[in-house]
Amino acid sequence: MEVKQFAGGLNVPHYKSFSEHKAIKKASLPKEIIIPLSQHLGAPNEPLVKVGDKVKAGQKIGATDKFVSAPVHASLSGTVTAIEPRIPGQTVDCIVIAVDDNQDEFELANNNLANVSKEDILNAIKEAGIVGMGGATFPTSVKLSPPPDKTIDALLINGCECEPYLTCDHRIMLEKPEELLQGTKLLMKVLGVEKAYICIEGNKDDAIEAIREKNEDPNIVLLRMPTKYPQGSEKHLVKAALDREVPSGGLPFDVGAMIQNVGTAVAVYEAVKFGKPLIERVVAITGQNIKEPQNLLVKIGTPLSYLIEECGGIVEEPAKVIIGGPMTGKAQLSLDAVVTKGTTGVVVLPPEMSFEDMDYCDCVRCGKCVEHCPVLLYPNQISILCEAGMVSEAAEWNTLDCIECGICAYVCPAKRPIVRLVQITKPLIRELAAKK
Repeated sequence: MEVKQFAGGLNVPHYKSFSEHKAIKKASLPKEIIIPLSQHLGAPNEPLVKVGDKVKAGQKIGATDKFVSAPVHASLSGTVTAIEPRIPGQTVDCIVIAVDDNQDEFELANNNLANVSKEDILNAIKEAGIVGMGGATFPTSVKLSPPPDKTIDALLINGCECEPYLTCDHRIMLEKPEELLQGTKLLMKVLGVEKAYICIEGNKDDAIEAIREKNEDPNIVLLRMPTKYPQGSEKHLVKAALDREVPSGGLPFDVGAMIQNVGTAVAVYEAVKFGKPLIERVVAITGQNIKEPQNLLVKIGTPLSYLIEECGGIVEEPAKVIIGGPMTGKAQLSLDAVVTKGTTGVVVLPPEMSFEDMDYCDCVRCGKCVEHCPVLLYPNQISILCEAGMVSEAAEWNTLDCIECGICAYVCPAKRPIVRLVQITKPLIRELAAKK
């Protein structure tokens, strides 16, 4: 099918060659796992275990009765040794588990997908603790329950993976096309839609072909998307695939669309078919400064330090380690951080790509950020207002519409931290609006 281009955006270097041809490999098991009680957008969980308890792989260890949330499970069997904040820079409590040397195999069910109901699917997704695995981490069971006045007629499966370096979705599409297609059908059943579109950027032709060979459903359409960042952004995916404009302040369901990541679709299949909770995910460990880049199937709660050693260690110190991609990911204070449900990659950059001096200049009004902004905002003006603490004025310039793609900061010759300024100001805008 013909797809549409969106305005703005940028052709950024891919840097995917480090790991895109590496088949998914199971990571070895660490001696300790650290399970954050909040790995999603929404209400945090309360612990269901206490220090000293023995837990089994797949056991639910954290939950809440709040609607917007997702439970967490033990990814390995072991003994709870602590319940306390463990992740640098965060205050969220974590359940620390000393891993048993001998691990029992997680018992899988074998459910008949032909007879499963919409309610069965939603319940399986909720119990499995599935969240958006492209990095957004919104609870999937909640996302699949849009307001009654919103009619969904199109499901988009996001396989664009437009962020540089990241290759986990690419490998999932190559190695698990049947599971992806089965998960897509289950999502279609939940939403009651007749049409689904699997959207893949054109630099992944091998993935398009792998899925095409397995796809026998004419209602599941493969779309070859333009290779441009941020093609994987929900609003831009809707524009390119369906030629529909998501309104300012709106969401895709406002124009009848629902987007799910390819990893999420596979996790849905595993949850419904086998009763498997989200206790592991594929993570790209990649970058110029890692000795052996890999795509690893990693247990949730595995420390970054362990995974980096699994890939041969860091080539040259000091290194910059980012969870996620370099455009939207977060640089880490230490390697004590762990893999969570939303961890798409661990990118290890060399010293020459790390900048300790964060001095920046005033805006030079070159307009590059405006030219490339995919949301058609004025990042130059927004950054000035945010920097000056002019919250109400920043709101008037539609700061909340910013998708934080990072293009403005990437092209800025003055090296202004535009995205960071926006991130600081957004909560202040929402707080101001709540007072009115």
